[in-house]
Amino acid sequence: MAVNAFFAFLHFVAAFGIFATVFYEWLAFTRTPTLAEATKLQKCDMWYGIFAVVILAVGFLRVFHFEKGSAYYFSNQFFIAKLALFAIVGVLSIYPTVQFLSWRKDTRQGKAPVLTEKQFASLRLVLRLEMVLLLGVVFCASMMAKGVSL
Repeated sequence: MAVNAFFAFLHFVAAFGIFATVFYEWLAFTRTPTLAEATKLQKCDMWYGIFAVVILAVGFLRVFHFEKGSAYYFSNQFFIAKLALFAIVGVLSIYPTVQFLSWRKDTRQGKAPVLTEKQFASLRLVLRLEMVLLLGVVFCASMMAKGVSL
């Protein structure tokens, strides 16, 4: 029982971490980021990746070893939707990660990155989509946790 609770705790920490990092990226992202802002966005994105790995590892351990069993979860459409939405967020997050990594040369030299209008608009759109889809993940998780199915 304590092991189940510990893994649930880790899962929640990672989930809140993902939401917090994407929210920070969305909130802090500007057309002309300063060096300090760019560095914070890069670090935040690194933490996003760490939290994503943790949530997947712990989540699948919970599904297959610590909770109601994989048959329960994989028969629930909200669980499938939650995984699908999370996967879409993960795929979308590749674009900001690549962009933030491309800033490394500038930030290591003490310079702020320069974005084109198209880069700014694309990054802003992706960050907004990630936020909306993460809310969908939370909705699906709530429905799944209460045993609601379609």
